[in-house]
Amino acid sequence: MEGEEWDELQRNLMATIPVYDRINRFATLGQVSRWRKMVREKLPQGRVLEIGCGPGSFAEDVVGRDLVCVDPIPEMLSTAEKRVNSARAERGDSPAEFVESTAEELPFEDGSFDAICSLFSFRDWYDKKAGLSESLRVLKPGAPIIIIDPAKINRLHGILGALWMRVWVGSYARIVCGVRDHPWKWLTKTYEEFGNTRDYVSMLQDVGFIDVEARVIFPGMATIWSARSP
Repeated sequence: MEGEEWDELQRNLMATIPVYDRINRFATLGQVSRWRKMVREKLPQGRVLEIGCGPGSFAEDVVGRDLVCVDPIPEMLSTAEKRVNSARAERGDSPAEFVESTAEELPFEDGSFDAICSLFSFRDWYDKKAGLSESLRVLKPGAPIIIIDPAKINRLHGILGALWMRVWVGSYARIVCGVRDHPWKWLTKTYEEFGNTRDYVSMLQDVGFIDVEARVIFPGMATIWSARSP
C-alpha cells in the first residue's frame, strides 16, 4: 500500500465509526461477536496490547487484564476510550490505556507485554512484516500473538469473498451510510489486496515467531492466526 493510499484508508476508516458495529454484524452474519469471544478466551492474564482497537468493539469486553489499546486514528481512540473505560469502571477493572500509534512503530519497551491481539485491522497495517517484527519485540518470551481477519484460503475463495464484500456488504453499507460512495469501499479494497492464510503463516515464521498456527473459522469468513514469542 502506498503512503497516499494509506492516508485515504485512515480517513475512510474514521468515517465508519458511527456504523462500524452494525455493518460488521451484517457482514459476518452475526458471527463477529463469537469470533471476538474466541480471541478473548485465548488471552492470558497480565498486560495485553490490542493493535488497531478501532472504536473499542473488542476491548470493551476484555475483563481482568491490564489493557493497552493502539490505533493511528485519534477519533477511533476517543470513541474507544469512552466506551471501554466506562465498561471497565462498571466491572471494577482499572482503566485501559489508549495510545495513538501504528503497528510499525510501537512506543513500548522490549518485552513489555504478556499478549498481543489484532482483530480485523491486520490487513490495514501499512507494513505487515515490520508490524509483526515490532510485535515480537514488545512481547515477553513465550507470550502469544493472536490475529483474526478475513480469510483467503485460495484464489477462488478470495474471488467469492470479494464478491461478498462488494455486492452483499456494499449494498447494505450504501443503505446504512445513505451514500453511494460509502467508506466501506475501502475495506473491500484492503480485503482484495490482502494475502492468503498461508502467506501470513510464513510471515510470522520469517520474523521469528514460533508455534505458528492458522485456523479458518466457520463459516469460512475469517482466519485466526496464533503464534508465540520464542
